Amino acid sequence: MALPLINIVIPVHNEQHVLGASIGKVISFLAEHNQYEYEIIIANNASTDRTLEVALRLEDRHREVKVLHLEEKGRGRAVRKAWAQSKAAVLSYMDVDLSSHLPAFLDLIDPLVGGGYDLAAGSRLLRPELTNRSLKRQIISRGYNLLVRRIFNTRFSDAQCGFKAIASAAATELLPLVEDNSWFMDTELLLIAEKLGYRIFDLPVRWIEDPDSRVKIWRTAVEDIRGLIRVYRKFARGEYRRNAGILLPNSPVEKHAR
Repeated sequence: MALPLINIVIPVHNEQHVLGASIGKVISFLAEHNQYEYEIIIANNASTDRTLEVALRLEDRHREVKVLHLEEKGRGRAVRKAWAQSKAAVLSYMDVDLSSHLPAFLDLIDPLVGGGYDLAAGSRLLRPELTNRSLKRQIISRGYNLLVRRIFNTRFSDAQCGFKAIASAAATELLPLVEDNSWFMDTELLLIAEKLGYRIFDLPVRWIEDPDSRVKIWRTAVEDIRGLIRVYRKFARGEYRRNAGILLPNSPVEKHAR
């Protein structure tokens, strides 16, 4: 029986200094531990340094690596575009800094391959002792996720961890409903998925903050709040619909303890 194809998207913007090492670590890990067929998509979104050059060299060197170049910036846009073009059975993405511990990757993928779940999301909040990050980012993250739960009564624990996967069938239905092209994309995806009855696997991961992170926290926070307001209004107007299957009254979110 043919093994399912797993898509791994790594969105990058001006990451020439870490891209080669990170791709090398991912390939080495998968060569030793992975049982599935896989493809790695370096989704270069509007880099102005030598990121594209580095990515193309990696594509020449490794048959599993492909490069997708986008002229416009935006992590959400890069992930959605790469997922939309893939024929893989399971679609995933991880941040290029590999803050999420790689051994958790197969725990993220297996529940989707087995058909028990539609989405899987890494969480830095289920087991906070596994997370190493600054107090400021910890407070902002916890506050944001608390706001999400209070507004939408959700059960997934961490909307923004850059370590997620989705079954291709669910992606076909959900991605056209997602509008954001930036950092809010995965929050929007999870919100719509849970409310429309898709099954979400919530996985605690070991996560170490990248001290070189260039995410602009406050500007991102403002954009995220605007996104939450937009999604809330669309739910209130009944604009989200599930295209296939039976809508479940409560979407199960499994808290997976490791």
